[in-house]
Amino acid sequence: MTKTAAPRPPRATLAARWTSAGLSLVTALVLAAFAALPARAFDTTAKAAYVIDVTTGTVLLSKNADQPLPPASMSKLMTLYVAFEALKDGRLTLDEKLPVSSHAMSYGGSTMFLDTTDKVSVHDLLRGIIVLSGNDACAVIAEALSPDGTEAGFARYMTQRAEKMGLKNSIFANSNGWPQDGHVMSVHDLAMLATHLIRDFPDFYPLFAETEFAFDGRAPQNVHNRNPLLGMGIGADGLKTGHTSEAGYGLVGSAVQGDRRIVFAFTGLDSTTARAEESRAIVNWAFRQFAEKQIAKSGEVIARADVFMGAAADVGLTTREDLATLLPVLVGDQLDAEVVYKGPIVAPIKAGDELAELILKPEGLPETRVPLVAAKDVAKGGFLVKLRTATHHLMRRFGGDGAEAGTVDAEPAASS
Repeated sequence: MTKTAAPRPPRATLAARWTSAGLSLVTALVLAAFAALPARAFDTTAKAAYVIDVTTGTVLLSKNADQPLPPASMSKLMTLYVAFEALKDGRLTLDEKLPVSSHAMSYGGSTMFLDTTDKVSVHDLLRGIIVLSGNDACAVIAEALSPDGTEAGFARYMTQRAEKMGLKNSIFANSNGWPQDGHVMSVHDLAMLATHLIRDFPDFYPLFAETEFAFDGRAPQNVHNRNPLLGMGIGADGLKTGHTSEAGYGLVGSAVQGDRRIVFAFTGLDSTTARAEESRAIVNWAFRQFAEKQIAKSGEVIARADVFMGAAADVGLTTREDLATLLPVLVGDQLDAEVVYKGPIVAPIKAGDELAELILKPEGLPETRVPLVAAKDVAKGGFLVKLRTATHHLMRRFGGDGAEAGTVDAEPAASS
């Protein structure tokens, strides 16, 4: 049974209340000092868009975020992730030179203009993918790492690896996003993948900020990074553009200002100009229209959950790490939240066991779910606990539990 925990209000909470009806409880943590003004949502013309503040985990925008769509060259990020893994575990080295097959050479669109007489270093191939969006470079990497030596085999591996990473709406038919039936990703998956690249490979991530790569000079018309954010001076440092006639114009981007980093992905715009304008607008909106608020410190009990057959009647719930979120600046300090768990929770319980979720519901934003863990151990109860529990159940079964459903207001907690 899903229940809500009796709240111990978190930092900045002014009041808490809960409603009881039999065994079903609904808890609301109202973190407000005054009435909220409506948050101004970002009005995007993109077909799908997703924006997250990765510092706090706050989702700022979600539009068709889980819809599988053609990702165009943005799916090259998955090829890069697999290549970085191979470099990390020694299956590739940066100075290793790879041959170019006739299949890789056959790709059109954006390329490094490789031919079958070339042997190209992995380092140059990576820069060719990131800066030049080289379709041929992706195929060279794919064939080198494929379980069966083919790009198709590599694409199947990419799909399996993406699934293990939690990318739920990604299926790959090739290594570079060339239009092909069944090759799809969601913008949510693209943003998750970008976040993995930033966090998992800090040594390689600076490659995404390079604005120019001339390779060996054979293609002077293709030397510049197409990411429009990199020259705007707004803290952008990656990641990848994409365009096909089917997908439209899209971008997976990231930017840092102060202690905050945002990651975003969108697709389906109609021009490079629209893509550049949308990118700038998203970055400005994400950094200027939200302020970070501290919700709870690690170890601070923010709610309590009922315990069955335990030495204690309940257990404190806390976060594993300090918890902060973003709130729209016009909303002030208002935040609705709910603590939910499946209970009653059976003892014994170990400190750190994941028991519940804190659901944050900022005004005008998608909800955010944060796991809550036990603050302390709770041992199994002894004979008297078992006797008391049995008596309680008998009373409930034959005579009612005497509890009256209603609304109870908790004492206000001091704000800080």
